[in-house]
Amino acid sequence: MSVSQKIETFALSDSGAKRTHNEDSVATDTRIGLAVVADGMGGYKGGEVASALAVNTIMSELESSLKRRREETADDNDEFSPESLAVKDVLELSNTIIYNAAQSQPQYGGMGTTVVLTLFYDNRMTIAHVGDSRLYRLRDDKLELVTEDHTLLRELIARGFYSEEEAKESQNKNLVTRALGIEPEVVIDIQEDVALPGDVYLLCSDGLNDMVEDRDIYLTLKQYNDNLDKAVAELIQLAKNNGGKDNVSVVLARPARGSSSPKNWAEKVVDWFF
Repeated sequence: MSVSQKIETFALSDSGAKRTHNEDSVATDTRIGLAVVADGMGGYKGGEVASALAVNTIMSELESSLKRRREETADDNDEFSPESLAVKDVLELSNTIIYNAAQSQPQYGGMGTTVVLTLFYDNRMTIAHVGDSRLYRLRDDKLELVTEDHTLLRELIARGFYSEEEAKESQNKNLVTRALGIEPEVVIDIQEDVALPGDVYLLCSDGLNDMVEDRDIYLTLKQYNDNLDKAVAELIQLAKNNGGKDNVSVVLARPARGSSSPKNWAEKVVDWFF
């Protein structure tokens, strides 16, 4: 069964209620199990350029990167799967491309972009992010934030300068400490996890979670669980209704029910005895 038969995706990006142009970029490719959101920043139209460069690089290079990494001999010292290493490769390439463009074209000086990406393969997934674009997971009637924002505010919370409640009122919540294209090198957070049939994964720019409480995100996903394209549109409309101060982008991805690969003999033995 191909990856496109195992996952369904729905994506939408909007300029919001206040902005005149959209600096976010979104994309999906069910052939290889990919979903990505990028939120650009900096310079005259620089954010728009940075997010587009990131997404276009990922879309054009990931498939060949996957092929190359999967053909390589496994290294026992590798911390991650070939799929995760391929994702890391293309994000590092995206960082270099954006950084070089910013250095060579003064009108784009200082531009950069956040990114959050999911790649589904077999029964697993790779999650990668830089900045404050987020990944949520709805599983067993529980909405969970999977990524951790790379922001000054999050660092201050970790150091005890703010409580979670105080942070909600802070004016500094959008000061990111990492982004693609700002420095010659970037640290990319990568996670690997099991993807269960029926899970719903939400990738979004901060234009959603700054305007819509997690509780309302959860209720919307529950209400439209059988109609995820409607859920995407409803979440964006909620953000706009609540002020829509920023561009807002949402991608929903769901492994299809019954898409798990057949169990091998060892997994069957475990089921028999446990």
